Parts: sequence; C-alpha cells; structure tokens
Amino acid sequence: MPGLGTITVFGAVAVVVLVVVYLKLRAKDEIDAALAKHRGDAKLISRAEYVEGAEKIPVALALTDSTFYYENADLEASFDLDRLDEIEYDDDLATGATLHAGCRVLRLRSHGATFEFVLDKGDAAKWEAALPRRTYGGGTASAQAAHAV
Repeated sequence: MPGLGTITVFGAVAVVVLVVVYLKLRAKDEIDAALAKHRGDAKLISRAEYVEGAEKIPVALALTDSTFYYENADLEASFDLDRLDEIEYDDDLATGATLHAGCRVLRLRSHGATFEFVLDKGDAAKWEAALPRRTYGGGTASAQAAHAV
C-alpha cells in the first residue's frame, strides 16, 4: 500500500492539472464573450494569438469599417484603420520563428511599433480579403502593383 507522502504527491499533481484545465476553459469562454460582443457590428471576427515577445496570448479579433480590435479578459485594444502604416501576412514571425503548419501571421505596423497575431490559414485568408495588405505610404499591394505598370 502506498505511503501517505505518495498519495499526497499524486493528489497535488491532480489538483494542478485540474486548475490548468479550468483556466484554459475559462479563457476560451472569455474569448467567446469578446467575439460575441462584436458579432453584430463587425465585418469579421475570429480567434488568434497575440504575440508579445516569446508569449502567445489568446485574443478575439474583430474588424469593423474603421477599427481593428483585439481583446481578451485582460486586454481591450484597438487601432483606427487609418492609423495603420503597414499590414502584412507572413509564414514567419518578425523574430524569425517558424509557425506551426496551418498558421499564418497577421502583422500590423503603426507608428514604428509592430503587432503580430497568429491565425489559422483559413482565417488568415478571410482576414486578407477583408483587410488587404498595405505597405508604407498607405497603398494596398495591388494598388501599388497597378501603379508600377
């Protein structure tokens, strides 16, 4: 029969696992609430991960005619679309880190700061259609290509 110490260790590990599972489920519910908040007025909403250094923070993304929102329970932030200098879609993070297969990066630059969001490829295609690439100077990539011809 196992000793009291062994049972205590297994019990502590089980409690830690249950707490982690609970926190993940709660975070998912909070993202769902943020998505529901914008469901009526947004052209596009989806889940993503906001990349801050080495940390990936789950967020809800929403796009209206004039604003890009990213939110979770601890964060409510937005950009006016006319304040974005560049919009890019890429397969690698700005740090050079490679993403998991099936993911893409939405990279926004505003006033010298870079913001990156990891999306699955299906959502990234929808975002690229609704929020096209834009290079420095305000033009979309297709408008600049047409101007170059």
